[in-house]
Amino acid sequence: MRQSFGEWLQAELNVKTQKISVNAGFTCPNRDGRVGTGGCTFCNNQTFNPEYCQTSKSVAQQLEEGKRFFARKYPSMRYLAYFQAYTNTYAPLCELRDKYEEALGVDGVVGLVVGTRPDCMPPALLDYLEQLHRHTFILIEYGVESIYNRTLNRINRGHSWEASVDAICRTAARGIPVGAHLIMGLPGESIDDMLAEAGAMSDLPVKVLKLHQLQLIRHTPMADEYKRCPADFVRFTAAEYARFVAQFIKRTRTDIIFDRFVNQSPPQLLAEPGWGLKNYEFMEMVKKELT
Repeated sequence: MRQSFGEWLQAELNVKTQKISVNAGFTCPNRDGRVGTGGCTFCNNQTFNPEYCQTSKSVAQQLEEGKRFFARKYPSMRYLAYFQAYTNTYAPLCELRDKYEEALGVDGVVGLVVGTRPDCMPPALLDYLEQLHRHTFILIEYGVESIYNRTLNRINRGHSWEASVDAICRTAARGIPVGAHLIMGLPGESIDDMLAEAGAMSDLPVKVLKLHQLQLIRHTPMADEYKRCPADFVRFTAAEYARFVAQFIKRTRTDIIFDRFVNQSPPQLLAEPGWGLKNYEFMEMVKKELT
């Protein structure tokens, strides 16, 4: 039976853990002009940042607030600092080291999950992360989004599929667990295109895979593109997406661990209504499709 993300973490750390999101105030090379401006056409970081994730607060303050939220229900819980917003390896090494080690200095924090882009992992940072991983848990999560360069160009991603392959392989070669993130339903991609991504991921040294359905966020270029060209998009109902996810899982290497299949953005940010499902409700739908 395929191991769940929670089971894998518990086996790695020998304790039950919870990710706490952190906004460390980084930007993105696709926003500041290094590789582009305006960001990805789907992007609005408000869609996944909890209320306490404010750059006016230190990394430690954000983690302490997150801990208080979970500690009421789970007093023995330990935590992973999840550097989530924007590109969390895009800064001088000294600044990155200070932020990461501030997080690890918070009581109860036993490791890091670092979300980043595949074009933002220089060798010197990998040297540091390899050393850090010798005595603490680290998961590097790359925003791959698509394996198709035509899609990456269309969504203004600012890097290629080849850059993702390179970053994943270089990171895994250091013994650091690698996660990858894909969006299902990007413009111009068919169901068969998306299912083929399962094989591409299986050919790489990816340990954790995270999927989510494309959500159209208000006031983004992609929401405007959908209004102009709706036929270019595959739009899933919840039942259709559950069937799709089940097919995707069956095509994926059996030792790959799935962290997530759906994302639920705040309703006020959505350009069209969401499904109104809790994550566990969607998971039950997927399980039925797998039986």
